[in-house]
Amino acid sequence: MRKIEAVIRKSKFEDVKAALLAADIEWMSYYDVRGVGKSRQERIYRGVAYDTSSIERTMVSLVVRDKNVDKAVRAILGAAQTGEIGDGRIFVIPIEDAVRIRTGEHGDIALYNAEQEQ
Repeated sequence: MRKIEAVIRKSKFEDVKAALLAADIEWMSYYDVRGVGKSRQERIYRGVAYDTSSIERTMVSLVVRDKNVDKAVRAILGAAQTGEIGDGRIFVIPIEDAVRIRTGEHGDIALYNAEQEQ
């Protein structure tokens, strides 16, 4: 199992969500996050300087079986990529175990129902 965390543009979230659903990835969490990149700039509005170096992004987090990692990463890449600076990052992290709270099942089966073999 792997955990995939993708930091993407807020404007691309709906596209990424649709791409993951089309790739049969049906469960994810997402968060509004702020980050700091290489770009440092200050904008002046009505005589007041505002620091715009922190960037609003969305972090998408999902745990998938090993066989679905490439499919999920490709879906995120295809939907989130604009070719411009600031498209974000994808992190793939190994997961040791997963436990379904309702049944106590461990491992891959805790991620999906047994009758939904993917």
